[in-house]
Amino acid sequence: MQLLCHSRQTPNKRWVGARVRHTAALLLSVFCLGAAAQAQTPPPSDKLLTEVGQWVQQTQQLEASQFSFAPLDSRVQLQSCDRPLVMDTPFAARETVRVRCLGNPSWQLYLRVLLKPGVAPGLPTQNTAAPSANVSSPAPATVVATRRVVVASQTLRAGSIASRELLREVDVPAQGVELQAVGSIKEVENSELVRDVQAGVPLRGYDVRRPVVIKQGQSVLLTVGQGNGFSITARVEAMQDGKIGDQIRLKNPDSGRLLTGIVTGPNAARGL
Repeated sequence: MQLLCHSRQTPNKRWVGARVRHTAALLLSVFCLGAAAQAQTPPPSDKLLTEVGQWVQQTQQLEASQFSFAPLDSRVQLQSCDRPLVMDTPFAARETVRVRCLGNPSWQLYLRVLLKPGVAPGLPTQNTAAPSANVSSPAPATVVATRRVVVASQTLRAGSIASRELLREVDVPAQGVELQAVGSIKEVENSELVRDVQAGVPLRGYDVRRPVVIKQGQSVLLTVGQGNGFSITARVEAMQDGKIGDQIRLKNPDSGRLLTGIVTGPNAARGL
């Protein structure tokens, strides 16, 4: 019996070694190119902080060395924005910066600005160099912007009425005053306090509300024709509650006729 045999050649050792070295070099080059590309692209958080930092320097007149940011929550997953970021300070205290992406996907987050000791937001950078020994002229006076606000002349309790006698207008440094601070007594006169207000503290719009000065069923003094050289007053009945400035329905108890008037004060109205 004859057997058909095939011989199998053993690969050359030099050729195998060269092939292995070539494959290893190729993998190493691909790995290095990927690492280099990754190193050239900054993390999204670093890019975000850089943009917000530049915005803070421009809007609050600060140097980069005068502030930093509180660390981001590790759970926050930043996404790239296909539009320029929109930044603002939505609260009265300017250390909170809101960052928004109005593109796709839409998102927003808040960053807290940490100021270095002795640094105030919104003020020009102070020169900390030592003054010269030879000063030929005095330093120019610093101009401080002021704002008129309404303060309580004594402690006012919630539920009390802010009458003119309990309020006064004063001028205070504008720095740090809330935007909602009231600037005129006329704006809050005869309003009801919704919270306690300490004496000397600026009154804010959300500290007061218009009180109900006429209640349904009460007797109201209605004045008609005032300002035309004559006026007529009559006692009518309120058909609904009313605050100063409200337009309410009234009824003449004698004739039963329904009238309309504008509330001008406690149990008082002006006819239309």
